[in-house]
Amino acid sequence: MQQSAQADLWAHVDERGVTHFAAEQVDTRYQLFFRGSDFDSTRDAPANAPPMPYALPAAGARLLAFFDIAPDYKRVKHHLRAAASKHGVDYELLQAVIATESGFDATAVSPRGAVGLMQVMPATASRFGVSADARRSVEQKLADPAVNVPTGTRYLRHLLDLFPGRMDLAVAAYNAGEGAVQKAGNQIPAFKETQNYVRTVLGLYAQLKPPAPVLAQRAVPGRVRMELSGGAQNRGNLPPTRVAQTQSAPQNVNPETVPNE
Repeated sequence: MQQSAQADLWAHVDERGVTHFAAEQVDTRYQLFFRGSDFDSTRDAPANAPPMPYALPAAGARLLAFFDIAPDYKRVKHHLRAAASKHGVDYELLQAVIATESGFDATAVSPRGAVGLMQVMPATASRFGVSADARRSVEQKLADPAVNVPTGTRYLRHLLDLFPGRMDLAVAAYNAGEGAVQKAGNQIPAFKETQNYVRTVLGLYAQLKPPAPVLAQRAVPGRVRMELSGGAQNRGNLPPTRVAQTQSAPQNVNPETVPNE
């Protein structure tokens, strides 16, 4: 599937210890986390940059391995495995989407009303079979990862089928709505939020499931590689107590034709 091979990702850790990722330097708090699809400590560390909290490692240092130790991820990864298998969506793509959408915060609710891990809009959930009952509203059901992940994955599968061979367009549609992508002539809409969202998701996906040539390059000794996970701009779930070091480390599902906020 077509996807961006190069995507800079920037990151900062806020005062609550939450990690945020973005495809550009949103403000001065953000520092370059990796350049392109492969972080190389001999090439990509910004010159004279102040250290990040829980800073980027120097050459030979142990790397942050977020997914291995983040409790919020560990609690829901079986839902990702099941949904990925059932609906034929790459597990790593689900990881990248959820990290960008909610930072694995199952209680996240966006200003536009998108809910949960995959930031599913209630109207979208209704399209894919989620309905209220006497006990719970659609919104309450979407706060449950056992409902949210399969529903968001079904929608993502629908978008991958709608734009065959174009993962970038499916991801853009997940953010801005399929109508916006179609209105743009089956191109990524000219919304800065959506364009940055696509770059962030595909950048994370490329780190989590890199193509074979990148894997071969990473095997070259003497380099430091970065494995990524975490939240996105205004999202995230990785307080410092959850961050460990280990060796080698816009946002809603909305069928409308405007980008999410």
